[in-house]
Amino acid sequence: MTFNYILIFVSTGLFCYIMIRMVTKYLQEKLELNTNKKYEALRRFVSPEKLLLSRIFASLIVGCVMFILQLAFGVEQMKIAIPVSCGFGIVAYHAVYWFYLKKMLNRKLAFETKILDFAMGLSNGMRSGLALGQSIESVAKRIGGPMQDELSTLLREYRLGIDLPEAFERMYNRMPCEDLHLLVTSITLTTKSGGSLVEVLEEMVTTIRARTEFQERLKNMTASGRFEALSISLAPLAAFILLYVIDPELMKPLISTAWGWLAVGIAALLVGIGYYILIKITTIEV
Repeated sequence: MTFNYILIFVSTGLFCYIMIRMVTKYLQEKLELNTNKKYEALRRFVSPEKLLLSRIFASLIVGCVMFILQLAFGVEQMKIAIPVSCGFGIVAYHAVYWFYLKKMLNRKLAFETKILDFAMGLSNGMRSGLALGQSIESVAKRIGGPMQDELSTLLREYRLGIDLPEAFERMYNRMPCEDLHLLVTSITLTTKSGGSLVEVLEEMVTTIRARTEFQERLKNMTASGRFEALSISLAPLAAFILLYVIDPELMKPLISTAWGWLAVGIAALLVGIGYYILIKITTIEV
C-alpha cells in the first residue's frame, strides 16, 4: 500500500509539473505576441518564461500551505478553506511580479543617484583634455553600479557606429529620469550646435546638484509620514496576533468561520486602501 501511495504521489506531481510547463509555454507565447512593455522592462532580472513559472509555482505553494494551515487551525468547511486558499494564491501570483518590479525600481533609483557623479566625471575629464567618448570611458571604469552597466552599453553601441547623441537617447529610453533628460538634451544640443561642452557640463553639474539636494531634503521631510503610514497599516495585524496569543478562543472565529474570513478580507482591503492613500499624500512629485 505504501508503494502505491508513493507511486500515486509521484505520478500526480509529474502530471502537475507537465501541466504547469504547458500553461507557462502558452502564456510565454502569448506574451511574446503581445509584446507587453511591463514584462520587457523586467528582462534584465528574469525572462518572461521564468517569471510566469515562478508566479504559478508561488501561487500553488502558498495556496496549498494556507489550505493546510486552515485545517490545522480547525477550519473544517471546504467552502471556507478553498476560497481563502485561492485568494492567497492569487496574491502570491502577483507578489512575485511585485518583487521583480521592486528590484527594477531599486536599480533605477541606484542609477539616478549616480547621475551627478557621471556629470562631474564628464566635466572633469573634458576639462583635462579628453574627448567626450574618452571621458565616458574613463567614468565608466570607476563609477560602478547600474550606471556602469548602462555606460558600457552606450560605449558598445558607440563602437558599433551609433553617434553619441543617439546612444545617449537610447540610454535615456532605457532609464528615463529628469536629471538624465537634462544632461542628454544639453549634450545633444551642444554637440550639434558646436558650443563649449565643458561649460555646459559645469552648468549641468550645478543644476543636478541643486536638484539632488532639494530632493534629499524633501525625502527626509516626508520620511516620518511614510513610517506612520506603514505603522498604522501594520497595527491591525499586530493587534490580531497579540489578542490571539492572549485569548485564542476569542479570536478563533475570525479564521474558522466564513463571516470571520469575510471580516478579515474587508479589513485587509480597507487597510490597503488607507495605506495607498497615505503613501500618495506623502509622495510629492517635483
